[in-house]
Amino acid sequence: MSDYKVVVNQWLNGDFDEATKAEVRKLAAEDPAGLEDAFYKNLEFGTGGLRGLMGVGTNRMNKYTVGMATQGLANYLKARVGGEGLSVCVSFDSRNNSRAFARITAEVFAANGIKVFLFDDIRPTPELSYAIRLKGATAGVMVTASHNPKEYNGYKAFWSDGGQITSPVDTDIVEEVSHITDPSMVRFVPGPDAAPIEMMGAEVDECYLRDILSLTLSPEARAACPDLKFVYTPLHGCGVRLVPECLRRLGFKNVLHVPEQDVADGNFPTVVSPNPEEPAALKMAIDLAEREGADIVMATDPDADRMGIAVRDDKGRMVLMNGNQTASLLTWYILTRWKELGRLDGTKYVVKTIVTTELITEICASFGVPVYNVLTGFKYIAEVVKRNEATGEFICGGEESYGFNVGQFVRDKDAQIACSMVAECAAWAATQGMTLYGLLQKIYAQYGYRKEGLVSLVRKGKTGAEEIRGIMADFRTNPPAQMCGSPVCRVVDYLEPEKTGQPKSNVLQFFNEAGDVVSVRPSGTEPKIKFYFGAKGADADDKIARLKAQFVK
Repeated sequence: MSDYKVVVNQWLNGDFDEATKAEVRKLAAEDPAGLEDAFYKNLEFGTGGLRGLMGVGTNRMNKYTVGMATQGLANYLKARVGGEGLSVCVSFDSRNNSRAFARITAEVFAANGIKVFLFDDIRPTPELSYAIRLKGATAGVMVTASHNPKEYNGYKAFWSDGGQITSPVDTDIVEEVSHITDPSMVRFVPGPDAAPIEMMGAEVDECYLRDILSLTLSPEARAACPDLKFVYTPLHGCGVRLVPECLRRLGFKNVLHVPEQDVADGNFPTVVSPNPEEPAALKMAIDLAEREGADIVMATDPDADRMGIAVRDDKGRMVLMNGNQTASLLTWYILTRWKELGRLDGTKYVVKTIVTTELITEICASFGVPVYNVLTGFKYIAEVVKRNEATGEFICGGEESYGFNVGQFVRDKDAQIACSMVAECAAWAATQGMTLYGLLQKIYAQYGYRKEGLVSLVRKGKTGAEEIRGIMADFRTNPPAQMCGSPVCRVVDYLEPEKTGQPKSNVLQFFNEAGDVVSVRPSGTEPKIKFYFGAKGADADDKIARLKAQFVK
């Protein structure tokens, strides 16, 4: 925006509620820099939807920006899909304002003549994906900011296949939303000709749980090890509704809770960040596991699509597994069982993202199973599943950022499914005389040791966005000649789709002759630039430290 003060005056003098105007005046008086950041641009409806800080302003998540996004999406559905029977599923997590934003979303759709299936309470993002296909809906919306800090909220848009929107639908929707330039263009209040809002609840849960249980592979192992002891925490999110129930129905009797973290609370009072990728988020659960002698800790993020775990090592100490390790472990276990059950017939496949460990590629090759590499984001995994529906069967897929899924019921990462498979894998390993840690060491012994690392540099606001653009430009202009003493032999720039075969994306990858890889990309949902490090060989731990020192300044 050329002059954010013009927009501020429009909010102060326009058809906005008095509470909003009062907050704008307060911001102007107490935090001029914050006022500029709140109004200097529109909160972008990107290819994944909305995500941003909550508050007043065009660059914030609030009832007006949510309403405008929904109106644009409704306009797209009516103009591009059209016809009778348009419907949308809407869900929300435990974040502050999520319930209210979901209700606004439902009412705007209904006011535009689009039927809405609205969950009656908090539900996981993957259950929203599941519900879209169960109800035969045209699209879906999940109100969540995933694992972001408490100040954030978001709005994920899904398509009829249950996956998040992808090209060309995503760019067309973004264009339609961009035409909604003022809240006066939004139908906020359903009139007498509005479509119905139908509530969803326990009946969808039951269908979802039934299909999750159908994915499991080792009932005998579960029956032999019902007393494995787990600690589970939802980190104040919506996983508390279904993850413990999954484990109970799988036959596991000892599932301990962290009572303080079972409380659904958008302030996330017991953690700095509700992100299972961060060790601090699992501290209370690990402390409980140590007191109670539990075997495994599992944690899910607020919308229960990501899962982090801790297991006991060969000395009995609780150690964290990262997303690459968990995905590798589960992929090996699932392929092993599918082979033993005679289910690998050449039409089955696995999918991973480009920044996820190449160990998965080697595991799949050893089983003769094709593996697809896609851009970062589970929506690209779902896109492969959709494309191959008629010719192949998706076994499983994962990404380094703690997302994993099995089977074709859900078209997004799913912590309910992942927790269920981790628990069953632990039982199966126990029948083989191993722990999960021991099983991972066995996999390393077979395929070679790998180590991965991630560094995220947070750069907030307008100046931060400019700094991130500068970092990416510098790497493109001055790529490294070597990494860890080994010459860089390949540079992949995903802004060049004609060379990569992937959709255009602001990602760079550097490969050296020793088999190490570094990927650099700005986050699409947070004010961060991310560096992904992958090292191969017995000295991989040392290499990760050297790579971080080289790339992160």
